[in-house]
Amino acid sequence: MKLFSYESPFSQTLLKLAYSCYLNLLWVVCCIPVFTVGASTTALYSVTLKIVQERENSLTRQFFKAFRENFRQATVLWLILLGVGLFLAGDGYILYHLFRVSRGAAAVFWTLISALVIAASIAYVIVLMYVFPLTASVVNTDWAMLKNSFFIGTHYLFCTILTAAIHFAMFYVAVSLFTPVLIFGEGLCALLSSYLLSGVIRACSFDPAAREAVSAGDAQGPENDASIQGPENGGDAQGVESDGSGQGAENDANAQEPESGGETL
Repeated sequence: MKLFSYESPFSQTLLKLAYSCYLNLLWVVCCIPVFTVGASTTALYSVTLKIVQERENSLTRQFFKAFRENFRQATVLWLILLGVGLFLAGDGYILYHLFRVSRGAAAVFWTLISALVIAASIAYVIVLMYVFPLTASVVNTDWAMLKNSFFIGTHYLFCTILTAAIHFAMFYVAVSLFTPVLIFGEGLCALLSSYLLSGVIRACSFDPAAREAVSAGDAQGPENDASIQGPENGGDAQGVESDGSGQGAENDANAQEPESGGETL
């Protein structure tokens, strides 16, 4: 295989870097109004997850399609997280100054309060890293997205640490070593993170009801085969028509999530 052929690892690496640069530009432009950061980040992860799964087509069309489809929920989630983040930052600033001027029992008390704020901040960062990739991948309620982001992040702790390390490394290199790397910025971070998150999200969003439907279809034999079709943002698992006796009756195997109406997390 030639070094510069389209299928070579070298060419594919350059192509992925070009993708990340272009997606970073789209992400930055769409983040300018500030309140659209959530929708922009969700659209970014929607495209990078498709790149990892080799389902990318037109990056621009896919980005803005995901931006429109997830705008409401992603914006609500972002505004909630923005408010919580500002609250934690304000608490940290106040506690820092109180701790500096406190002595004795007061210092011990503020140290304990600071530990609680630090723990809350860690939980906040975990949710922030997972909530937008989840929004790009599955259908669920706002509260379920926040809750599942925390539980998935703590369950897959190694993946969480690596994802945080990717973003920290980008920040450190941009600030301390080579500022022009910002041209790749969040686009490259999201692409690298998607290689880690793709399998995690797929494992956590699998619908057990769909699995049972597949097993039931296999047990019925080839004449009454119920195949399962999962939409892109996953909600229902639907069976296609069964023509075992020449009749067109449908074998409906809709699997619904009782709380969220989306894929099981």
